[in-house]
Amino acid sequence: MNSKYKNFIFLSEVESTNNYANQLVLSKAAEHGTVVLAQHEKKGRGQQGNQWESEPGKNLLASFILFPQFLTAAKQFYLSKVASLALLDFLKTEAGDVSVKWPNDIYIDNKKVAGILIENSIKGSNLSSAVIGIGLNLNQEKFVSDAPNPVSLKQITFKNYDMEKVAAQIWEYFNIWYEKLQAGNLMKINSAYLNQLYRVNEWALFAKNGIQFEARIAGIGEFGQLILEDRNGFISEYMFKEVEFVI
Repeated sequence: MNSKYKNFIFLSEVESTNNYANQLVLSKAAEHGTVVLAQHEKKGRGQQGNQWESEPGKNLLASFILFPQFLTAAKQFYLSKVASLALLDFLKTEAGDVSVKWPNDIYIDNKKVAGILIENSIKGSNLSSAVIGIGLNLNQEKFVSDAPNPVSLKQITFKNYDMEKVAAQIWEYFNIWYEKLQAGNLMKINSAYLNQLYRVNEWALFAKNGIQFEARIAGIGEFGQLILEDRNGFISEYMFKEVEFVI
């Protein structure tokens, strides 16, 4: 087997790659850097229990297994940052206007091409293990769910993509950023993530509890919260699902 796929597990069908990866962690059958790939997920999961639509064999469905015991639980959002930056680095080789839609969606222009679902276990004050699930639309050409704005790379580039090769490329990009995280280079990670946020440096519409308001991104908090500034200069912070972009 090619050395770049040494720790890759290839599955034809699974309930979800994250569930499979978590079982490997629980049974102590995985080492750091194990990557689980599936052609099809019967119950692919997104954030907050949402379903991830993926036509069998068309897209990247992957979970990375890590043991980031150097990372405190308070800094766990950095895993989302480095995973997002790795996806952006790959996508920049194929497409134009790519960005991170806080907290963990990846956009091309105003359309969602990928999502990230991270599940951590904690021991004491530090992380014990982490499973980083990635769904990346590669070759699917028609979406039938009620998701508002999906897109695949093929719809943009008209090219077909090899799932395994793409996974290996993303894993390589991820390791570059992960090594920066291990080295404590948090400023570089923070700067790169903030600069590539969707609608950063512009006034945009947001909604909270169904009420829309105009604001701009002022930063990302220590625990991953979105910091917004309104037209009156008032600063507010929002945790996940407390606020949403109006697309």
